[in-house]
Amino acid sequence: MLTQYGWIVWLVLILVFVIIEVFTLEMTFLMLALGSVVGLLSGLFGIPWWAQFVIAAVVSLALVLTLRPPLLRMLRRSGDPARSNIDALIGADAAVVRTVTPAGGRIRLQSGDIWSARLSPITEQNDVAVGQRVLITGVDGATAVVVPTERSAPSP
Repeated sequence: MLTQYGWIVWLVLILVFVIIEVFTLEMTFLMLALGSVVGLLSGLFGIPWWAQFVIAAVVSLALVLTLRPPLLRMLRRSGDPARSNIDALIGADAAVVRTVTPAGGRIRLQSGDIWSARLSPITEQNDVAVGQRVLITGVDGATAVVVPTERSAPSP
């Protein structure tokens, strides 16, 4: 019975592997599905069911070890390199609009947004006056953690 309806088993396996791959996107189940296709094709040529299984397993393993890593690298490399959300704020320059102390203050980002801010504990200053520039080193909730931007004055 297994030899007569083996192709149905292969089609079900292929379908299950493809559905799982759609949800995981790790390329492992895609490689298993491709190995199952080879198992199905070998069954169509009259190869015994145990040999079909071995062929499918060997092909799947070979694909996982050889084809999957370059595919994953290609997918990860083609991601959007632009930073967004909080990642885009860290390292950004801002202007102080209300004196910033370790307890709080306000800054204006380059985009024009006003954010609450506080001095980073790593800075030795007690406050940063209105109009001075600061650098955002982190974000704590909705508060930017900043350090004063150092001015490099030309030597006389």
